[in-house]
Amino acid sequence: MADSKPVIERPLSPHLQIYRPMLTMMMSIVHRITGVALFFGTLLLAWWLIAVASGPSSYAAFQWFAGSFIGRIVLFGYTWALFHHMLGGIRHFIWDTGRGFGVNEREWLARATLIGSVALTLVTWIIAYAVRGGV
Repeated sequence: MADSKPVIERPLSPHLQIYRPMLTMMMSIVHRITGVALFFGTLLLAWWLIAVASGPSSYAAFQWFAGSFIGRIVLFGYTWALFHHMLGGIRHFIWDTGRGFGVNEREWLARATLIGSVALTLVTWIIAYAVRGGV
């Protein structure tokens, strides 16, 4: 008689396929993504600083990229990622104080993070274009 162990059927661990996506869950995922985007955006910041220190031709190359359509989209995305990650950090700081865990509070904080990041990004770019004198 072989030593056979009974097969225990255990439920599978919950995974993203069975969860209904909620705003707070999506904001948590986006917070991580914006953190990674900020890491790569720091390379742009370093390129800018190195270009400034390297002279007019290096700075002109950076300005060419930053002024291009793709460059502006990248800079706009970097601005949004910066504000979104910052507001997400503030949301987590509020949670660290033991507040904001009620269902309505969590939803309100998630919406405020999303709306606030979009609003701050748009206001920043509007002000930048106004100060610069348009396109």
